[in-house]
Amino acid sequence: MENISEKLAPIRKGLLEFVILKIVAGDKVYVADMLKLLGPTEFATQEGTLYPLLSKLRREELVDYEWQESDAGPPRKYYKLTPKGRTQLSTLNDYWKDLNRTLADFGN
Repeated sequence: MENISEKLAPIRKGLLEFVILKIVAGDKVYVADMLKLLGPTEFATQEGTLYPLLSKLRREELVDYEWQESDAGPPRKYYKLTPKGRTQLSTLNDYWKDLNRTLADFGN
């Protein structure tokens, strides 16, 4: 029988984009800070997963980045939502609320 963790993995993977948009919606954020936020959660991931996802979101014009000087070394990329990204996040938030209501209506 399949382990429940294996069944939940595709759900977490699908939700990771939504979670990243939520994180980036706050303030400009550096990848290392995203990884720290995700670390203690069900969405813990690695740079090897996060960078390709951020590249995809950038190609879709949902996020952008800017370089900022760093006291601790070379300049860093800080990601932020674009207006299109804010619209996408709003749509995803609405969908998530509807989904939760639907699930609650089914009961336990």
